[in-house]
Amino acid sequence: MTPVSLPSPPLRDLALSRQQLDRAGAARSAPGLLERLWASPGTRVLRVHAGRAPVVVTGEGPRLVLRAPAEVPAPGPEDLRLYLGVHDGVEHVAVVSADSEPEAADGSAGDEEWRGLREVGEQLPARDAGLFTEALSMGNWHAVTRFSPRTGEPLGSASAGWVKVEPGGKEHFPRTDAAVIMAVISPDDRLLLGHQPVWPANRYSVLAGFVEPGECFEDTVRREVLEEAGIVVGGAPDDVRYLGSQPWPFPASIMVGFAARALTTDIRVDGDEIALARWFTREELAEEVGAGRVLPPPGVSIARRLIEAWYGGPLPVPAGDAWA
Repeated sequence: MTPVSLPSPPLRDLALSRQQLDRAGAARSAPGLLERLWASPGTRVLRVHAGRAPVVVTGEGPRLVLRAPAEVPAPGPEDLRLYLGVHDGVEHVAVVSADSEPEAADGSAGDEEWRGLREVGEQLPARDAGLFTEALSMGNWHAVTRFSPRTGEPLGSASAGWVKVEPGGKEHFPRTDAAVIMAVISPDDRLLLGHQPVWPANRYSVLAGFVEPGECFEDTVRREVLEEAGIVVGGAPDDVRYLGSQPWPFPASIMVGFAARALTTDIRVDGDEIALARWFTREELAEEVGAGRVLPPPGVSIARRLIEAWYGGPLPVPAGDAWA
C-alpha cells in the first residue's frame, strides 16, 4: 500500500506567530532604560491585568489600546514593567498586573473592553498580536519565578524585566516549555481527534504533549500518540513531518506542530489526558462540525491550522461557538 500523503509545511497565518516587533534585545541591559522610556511621551504602554488587555473594536476588528505613560495609572509595587521592543520607531513597554482589569473610572475610554488573548488573538493585527503574546508570556514567567530554585531567596528584576536576579548576583532567564501537537493521519487518510475530560462537551482537537528531558520532538510525537490513544506512529524519517510552530502563553509553551503517519488504527485512550478519541474522514468531520456535534479548536490555536491543513481548507464553524 502506498503511504498516505502528509500535509506539507509551512503552516501559514498562525495567529500568535505573527511578529512585526523588533524586540531589541541588546537594548534591555541599558542602565535606566525603563525610566527613560517612561519619561518619554512617545513611548506606548500596553497594560495587562489578570491576562487581559484593553482593546477597542473598530470596523476592521479589535485593536489594542496603547497609551503614553502619562495617560496610564502609575504601576504598583507588585506590577511588572517590561520592555517589549520597537515598531516603526516607537518604543513599547508593558505593565503587567495580577489584579483584575480596572474599572473605566481609572480614566479609560468608555468604548474600551478588556479581553483575553484567546478571545482576540486571531483578529488582532500582527503588531498587536505580537505585543500581547510577548507581554502575557513574560508576565506568566514572572508570576511563577519569584524565588531562587537554588537558595529560596526572593528574586529581583533586571534587564528591563527580562532577567531575574538572586541577591548574590546569579541570573535566571525566561523559560518556555516545549510541546508537540500533531495531526495523526491513518493509512486510509482519516484524522485522529481527541476529547480531554476538562473540555466542554463535544470539543475535539488534535493530540499534544510536552517534550521530556533528553527527547527529540519526533520521538515525543510517537510517545504521546501511543500513550494517549494507543496508536503507533511510523518510525521512518518522513512519518513525522514538521509543519510549523506557535507560542502559546497559557501559561508558557511553544507548540511545535507536526503531521504524523499512523501505522495502526485501534484506539485505546488513556482515560486521563484523553477521554474519547475518534477517526474522521473529511466528510464526517464537516458534517459533525456543521451540526454542532463536534466543536473544533479556535482559530487562534495551531491545532485549528493543523486540522485545516489535513482537511484542505477552512472548517465550517457553528454559530456562536467560543473556546471556553
